[in-house]
Amino acid sequence: MRVSLATGPGGPGANEDWVGATPSLAIVLDGLSTVGLDTGCKHGVPWYVAHLGGQLMAALADTERPLTDGLAQALEQVAALHSTCDLANPGTPSATVSILRAAGEQFDYLVLADSPIVFERNGEYLLKTDLRVDAVVPELRAETGRFATGTPEHTESVRRMVTAQRLTRNTAGGYWVAASNGEAAGYAVTGAVPTAGVSAVAVMSDGASNLVTDYGAASWSEVFATLRTGGADGLISAVREVEATDPDGVRWPRYKRGDDAAVAFCQIS
Repeated sequence: MRVSLATGPGGPGANEDWVGATPSLAIVLDGLSTVGLDTGCKHGVPWYVAHLGGQLMAALADTERPLTDGLAQALEQVAALHSTCDLANPGTPSATVSILRAAGEQFDYLVLADSPIVFERNGEYLLKTDLRVDAVVPELRAETGRFATGTPEHTESVRRMVTAQRLTRNTAGGYWVAASNGEAAGYAVTGAVPTAGVSAVAVMSDGASNLVTDYGAASWSEVFATLRTGGADGLISAVREVEATDPDGVRWPRYKRGDDAAVAFCQIS
């Protein structure tokens, strides 16, 4: 694979996304926002995604290793680095995980939460994602859309939603993300796609995929055309241009004016 990588913050704060790749592996992590709530951790989300990303790259250097096993090991290794942090806190640093690996006659994939992987295959687009979070506290999710992005009312609404979401995070009746326990790896969406007919694959956080999934401002065909001409940076720039036309979240209600974004665009030779 020939891989184009880019990541960037959605605003003035630190970037909580992470992306890394080799010629056969691409990983995107989207750190979950803490919106000022207690996490029980002294490190923070950028530290967490950087260390989880590094551990994943090392764990999956063995190309025969199941992706779930590699993720479970990486989660346990990062948990051990926390030292005195309270990993039982429901807001402990966490992230979505998306992994693509070229493996002979197929691509293996793993998706944990809502950072999608999109395959371009024979002129069609195959989306792999995990939207279990959408079923959690829907009334509070809807409430955030009633206020202009960035207002005190919107900020407080998002904080209420995240507080409620945390109570269902990594529970049987809720949704699953990478956090402090390797058990989460067993709840990832996994599978394989034959390499035949696949010309490119995009692995991205929802800060990039929102251009299609939430804003409806482009098709997947247009996204892949942008990736081919402008690379991963070009796609993130296109997202920012669209968001700038709706800074208050009136047309496209969202949790922040611009979300951190990460993209690995894999072209198959």
